[in-house]
Amino acid sequence: MKETVELRDHLHELRQFRIRLTISAIGILLLFCLLFGRFVYLQVLRSEHYNTLAEANRIAIMPLVPNRGLIFDRNGEILAQNFTAYTLEIIPDQVADLEAVIDELATLIEITPEDRRRFNKLKRESTRFKSLPIRSRLTDIEVARFAENRYRFPGMDIRARLLRHYPKGEWVSHVIGYIGRINDKDLEQLEANQQLENYRGSLHIGRTGIEKSYESALHGLTGFEQVETDAVGRPVRTLLRAPPVAGSDLTLTLDIGLQQAAIEAFGEFRGALVAMDPSNGEILAFVSKPGFDPNLFVDGIDHYNWRLLNESKDRPLNNRALRGVYPPGSTFKPFMALAGLELGKRTPHYAINDPGFFSLPGSSHRFRDWKPGGHGRVDLHKSLVVSCDTYYYMLSHDLGISNIHTFIAQFGFGNKTGVDIPGEMSGLLPSPEWKKERFNQPWFPGDTISVGIGQGFNLATPLQLTFATMLLANNGKAFRPHFIKQQANHQQDLIKDNFAEEMYRLNLKQEHLDHIKQALVDVTRPGGTAAHAGADAAYTFAGKTGTSQVINIKQGERYIASKIDERHRDHALFTAYAPAEHAQIVLTVLVENGGSGGATAAPIARKVLDYFFLGIMPEPIEKPG
Repeated sequence: MKETVELRDHLHELRQFRIRLTISAIGILLLFCLLFGRFVYLQVLRSEHYNTLAEANRIAIMPLVPNRGLIFDRNGEILAQNFTAYTLEIIPDQVADLEAVIDELATLIEITPEDRRRFNKLKRESTRFKSLPIRSRLTDIEVARFAENRYRFPGMDIRARLLRHYPKGEWVSHVIGYIGRINDKDLEQLEANQQLENYRGSLHIGRTGIEKSYESALHGLTGFEQVETDAVGRPVRTLLRAPPVAGSDLTLTLDIGLQQAAIEAFGEFRGALVAMDPSNGEILAFVSKPGFDPNLFVDGIDHYNWRLLNESKDRPLNNRALRGVYPPGSTFKPFMALAGLELGKRTPHYAINDPGFFSLPGSSHRFRDWKPGGHGRVDLHKSLVVSCDTYYYMLSHDLGISNIHTFIAQFGFGNKTGVDIPGEMSGLLPSPEWKKERFNQPWFPGDTISVGIGQGFNLATPLQLTFATMLLANNGKAFRPHFIKQQANHQQDLIKDNFAEEMYRLNLKQEHLDHIKQALVDVTRPGGTAAHAGADAAYTFAGKTGTSQVINIKQGERYIASKIDERHRDHALFTAYAPAEHAQIVLTVLVENGGSGGATAAPIARKVLDYFFLGIMPEPIEKPG
């Protein structure tokens, strides 16, 4: 039986093949059209954009951080300087398990618990920074050890950084201040002030003192380098360079020798001292004791040291000279006496009989003099020499609070001096309007009596008292207190050295001023409250002692320091200028809980004046038990 053979339709197969070929050709053509269109889009229409991206892959812009300006005292002693140190830094975004990697890192380089806490604190505060330090000031051995194991720690690197150092430590901590790591809040502020671009690559910014108030001058101008990089981002060659401009060097009015003498004179006492040149407002010494080591803050203070400083009952972080407000006590009396003369309520020869107290008409309450039994017959001169309270109780009652406030305000009480470091307090010169607003209470006659001896609501800073004393020494001429003597500008090689600013002059009668000033000289002579401090001085100086209450003493009770907790004892004050004939220095000494101004504050002032005029470095004043 023959098999049946099916004949193929070659024409049909050829037709099908041609259809498939045509469809494939059209598809290929469409794909080529799409590819061609994409090429046109990328290479013609978007060529500029992608050329820029490609160039960016090949070229990197690197910020060049400027050297921070140096700070010197008036004699060229360095107070703030820079040094280069190796810092181990981490980019947290490039590390998957941060804690585990730090644990592993600690097997090579010592990472203390405080290092970890400081790093975590910086990470919380500086989320916009890529690189944060985990360890600063590495030794050469630690650098070499990490370099050998660098491949094990992606996201970590060692960088050479300029760090700030304060060689005088706590001697000038409240003047120089310190720098600290830039955080997100700082970046927002810089952005708002259109300064962010100048801080590209910078890690630190001024936090307090001169470092903060002169930040823009000290920081300088950031430069940049345009570098060509290879495929893995390593620099190959520099294409363009704009060098940074170092920050200005600052020379302060401060005399570090006088500063040291003041600190030595205080011994173990807490307190403040401000010394100023009355001819131009230059601050020669500015002590707040105790101080602190500003170097602790440069790269972020650790938790242990922060707690020690912040919780200390001695409050070392409190700038007593600038922000400490205290009742001025009897140092207020020279201005009250001058008010009595200028406003016609007293003459130099008007005298009272002091029984040791004063009572307002119709009141049985006694405002007691510091001396039981009183001082006998007292005129204006004697009232200052022996610091008679009763005289000023009567004078304040006769003047009235409105006259007192208006006249005394001219000497800077109740107002900031405008000194060129941040944080100054304005103190308080009270008035009926202030009391109504503050306490919603009327002003009582007894309030005026307390104000008249520098007590009650009265508050002043040591800087304010120095400013007011300058006005007496200068016969009414006021200069703004300042710390900058010279500024060397590296941008234009300019040196600026005229920072003295006369603020105003008071229209006071010279004969009235002479009466007050002669009495202040006699305060330091036999019979005066500072006679011990003035004994055998090689120069003539004028001064006024003061004692300000910390706690109130009830009627009928006596103040006995030995029976009172040390921190509840009176503050001791002394204001002075010398030589009395033509003052070269004015100063205020405040000793917290130091008791009598004549016994504690005035001897400290004498030691500082002896150094200023005679070059004698003092022995510290002994603190009683």
